[in-house]
Amino acid sequence: MAENVPLSGRAAAALVFLTSGGVLVLELVSLRLVAPYIGLTLETNTAVIGIALTAIALGAWLGGRSADLAPPQRLVGPLILGSGALVMFVGPAVRWTGSIVRGADLSVVLLMAAIAVFVPAALMSAIPPMIVKLRLATLAQTGSVVGRLSSIGTFGAIVATFGTGFVLVAAVPTHYILLGLGSLLVVVGAIVTIRLRGLKKAVPFVAAALVGSLATTLAPQPCDVETAYHCAKVEADPDRPTGRTLRLDTLSHSYVDLKDPTFLEFAYIRGIASLLDVYWPAGQRIDALHLGGGGVTVPRYLDATRPGTDSVVYEIDKGVVDLDVEQLGLRTGDGIDVRVRDARIGLAEQAAASRDVVVGDAFGGVSVPWHLTTKEVVQSIHRILRPGGVYAVNVIDYPPLGFARAEIATIASVFDNVAIIAEPGILAKADGGNLVIVASDKPLPVANLQARLAERDKSLTLLSGQDRVTEFSDGARILTDAYAPVDQLLAR
Repeated sequence: MAENVPLSGRAAAALVFLTSGGVLVLELVSLRLVAPYIGLTLETNTAVIGIALTAIALGAWLGGRSADLAPPQRLVGPLILGSGALVMFVGPAVRWTGSIVRGADLSVVLLMAAIAVFVPAALMSAIPPMIVKLRLATLAQTGSVVGRLSSIGTFGAIVATFGTGFVLVAAVPTHYILLGLGSLLVVVGAIVTIRLRGLKKAVPFVAAALVGSLATTLAPQPCDVETAYHCAKVEADPDRPTGRTLRLDTLSHSYVDLKDPTFLEFAYIRGIASLLDVYWPAGQRIDALHLGGGGVTVPRYLDATRPGTDSVVYEIDKGVVDLDVEQLGLRTGDGIDVRVRDARIGLAEQAAASRDVVVGDAFGGVSVPWHLTTKEVVQSIHRILRPGGVYAVNVIDYPPLGFARAEIATIASVFDNVAIIAEPGILAKADGGNLVIVASDKPLPVANLQARLAERDKSLTLLSGQDRVTEFSDGARILTDAYAPVDQLLAR
């Protein structure tokens, strides 16, 4: 190694490890940052990953080009400092922008992803090529130097991916993760800059980082609690002192009355309750399975109106369950058994012919998680239902109702009788909103259900009959484990 190389092998490895890992930390955290404003869908994931890869490619190219045009030792420290300062601003920038575009369509996805990821990721990606240039003493070393530092950078990205996904996100709020990453980059960048270029060159970047950290504390906070999967908030109902709404990311997921579990605010929940009332009169215990917990509204309703009912609830997000207990008054045990587990895994552990009803109400953003929509899942539900049992699943869709029609066709391929509870405008395919798909092998009590819906909620109506349901699904393709483009069908 030439004596004028200003960076030791260990220092070079550490910088490549840090900056390569930093890009992956930023990418994963950015997915959580944008979710409260634009949801967490396949399009959101694709946009963030695509923007990050673009930043990596552009940053690596510009970093290599710059290393050939100017001495790398002049650039490495300031670039690390600059990327750290920008990471400090990511949280505030996303939150202020998100508060403006909240509720907008998918056209804002790329904008939000770019704000969250692009520039700091590009700066961090420009550093490894410069480190390589600093470490090259002769052309004879090219292969070993490039290979070693490339492998170290990849290892840093791997450690960052697993560490963020399995540890940091579950333990630390995202703004603390960003502040920690930004602070580490600023400290390391300041040390490198001072060593290679002097103290004065580091001061402006350190000052910018301090401003960024201050902005983080002033930026609007979109949630009370960050769970492993959601930005969650419990809001009090100004018109009902005991009413509480559970918000997860962009949606109001559940409404709970702390004193009266029979008060049902959301129309689709009243539709499900009407179905339960028709099949099992008040006071009659049943065995129910719930795919998705949220505020556990339906299990509470069953517990209050049908004492002795056994409700098993699969909720994947422990943070949501904790909120249910701490802020929404949930008392588990006896009739309500909440299990922190993916519903698809939970279905496999249920015995055949063990449940009277299965209620599906699991959402990631506005979409049902794709692996809970397929024919294979419906077949599993069919297996665990007793003869004459009922499956009711809530979906959200908008014209032309591509996903809803596909899910109806999928359920109809397994069950003999299918009906749809929704508002008339949705059934006319003119409006969007919630649809409750009802399925059973035995004929549905259509007249009684229509009467109960009219009694409980005049905004809801029932579409039934094989011909009408088939016409509504309009030749939609059946969803399977091999083909379930749920987010794309919703996006259309």
